[in-house]
Amino acid sequence: MRWKESTLLLLISPDSVEEALDCAKAAEHLDIVDVKKPDEGSLGANFPWVIRQIRDTVPADKPVSATVGDVPYKPGTVAQAALGATVSGATYIKVGLYGCTTPEQAIDVMRGVVRAVKDHQPDAFVVASGYADAHRIGCVNPLALPDIARRSGCDAAMLDTAIKDGTRLFDHVPPDLCAEFVRQAHDVGLRAALAGSVKAADLAALTRIGTDIVGVRGAVCEGGDRAAGRIQPQLVAAFRAEMDRHAREHTASVPTAG
Repeated sequence: MRWKESTLLLLISPDSVEEALDCAKAAEHLDIVDVKKPDEGSLGANFPWVIRQIRDTVPADKPVSATVGDVPYKPGTVAQAALGATVSGATYIKVGLYGCTTPEQAIDVMRGVVRAVKDHQPDAFVVASGYADAHRIGCVNPLALPDIARRSGCDAAMLDTAIKDGTRLFDHVPPDLCAEFVRQAHDVGLRAALAGSVKAADLAALTRIGTDIVGVRGAVCEGGDRAAGRIQPQLVAAFRAEMDRHAREHTASVPTAG
């Protein structure tokens, strides 16, 4: 899949076709529409027909991402689920390695996903996702994700938060460690995605450390509520405007060669 180099991409996560219609109204302000089911977890998987309907709803030039779930250590099960998301129209496939307690287990799962997905669609973009609050659920260390993604043939490594209780990405993995995560991913040719109750106030740090994809939901929902609130096109536009402002300021602050 072709990548937009040096561009921070905005990924928005509707949980229904109705919310996807709201995303379509704000399509000029976002880059990726991510299908998930928040009531089934941080990276809860939605139904195949919802992925298909959302693919048909959003503009053709906007890639659709789909979460496969906060998955157990069951490589065959997860590979089938990932293929199902791909067949349903997703070109970004995200897997939450919730039930993997060692890097070896995580690599085992992701190798199966990569083969299942790319045998069907070679240019699909596979994302291995870990959790900034891994210590609370007993899964693999967040900083192990870039190496897991590299060794399994993924295209990107991602961090989210598993427990949505008001704590956020930087509460568990502070910006300096997120910067290390991003550096490790980039050093092995991977993209780095960060999410986890991200707010507009986090954008300066996310831009500075070179994040490739920022994923949000609550920040663009009414009342900031990822579960009960609905995505609002004007909030998507405002969030994008803040992203662009920080990008301009960061570019202006970087010394030019010569």
